[in-house]
Amino acid sequence: MDLQLDGKVVFVAGSSRGIGQAIASAFLAEGARVAISGRDPGVLAETESALRSSHPSASLLSIPGDLTAESHCAAAIAAILRAWNTLDILVANIGSGSGRPGWQYDAQAWASLYDINLLGSVRLVSHALPAMLERKSGSILLISSITGIESTPAPLAYSSAKAALLNYSKNLARQVAPEGIRVNAIAPGNILFPGGTWEKHIAANPAGVESYIHEEVPMRRFGAPEEIAAAVLFLTSPRASFITGACLVADGGQTRSL
Repeated sequence: MDLQLDGKVVFVAGSSRGIGQAIASAFLAEGARVAISGRDPGVLAETESALRSSHPSASLLSIPGDLTAESHCAAAIAAILRAWNTLDILVANIGSGSGRPGWQYDAQAWASLYDINLLGSVRLVSHALPAMLERKSGSILLISSITGIESTPAPLAYSSAKAALLNYSKNLARQVAPEGIRVNAIAPGNILFPGGTWEKHIAANPAGVESYIHEEVPMRRFGAPEEIAAAVLFLTSPRASFITGACLVADGGQTRSL
């Protein structure tokens, strides 16, 4: 299927590794013009080099910065508009699953995790929307988590922030649909990649992780970043033109709620 992404301008926020990097690579393979970002300039430079090697004719823009900061969000969108004069697709892959078990978080810990896992995406969308509204066209995809859908062992503040992100996505979709803009979300399950949270869990307790995946995930395996990327490309593409306000769960069957 031709996803009709050739020449589209795409910003994949949080794309220096893992899911974000796989999404950026998949868009490049479809012929899109892609901007990538990351907080560590060195890691981002390595990712840019790898992507250019895999996609020699790629139209690629690298934007270092911390997209939880208002000024960095504004600068990133401005850089894309200077380079390509438009923005067709925004993928907000911003967040961190770090945190500790239990309910005893102080106010600063709650604020910090909400800033990373909710408000970072909200700020970025707010800066990207004007260019889309001007053209009355655009597609926004927010990366949430299955922890935002139902109870899991994930940190409490992280889970509730991801739930808030889904609510934001649903309500924003209704507001901007008349302007020709679609907003959707994806809730990944357990995705394994180098440097990710699950790699650290496996190193600390391989038997426990194996048991957890075997018991909780009907497919009895981790997901791969490329599997999330494939879903992102479809939902953001013109092929999904009648889909907005949706949350696609990609978790190997782990969640039990409808």
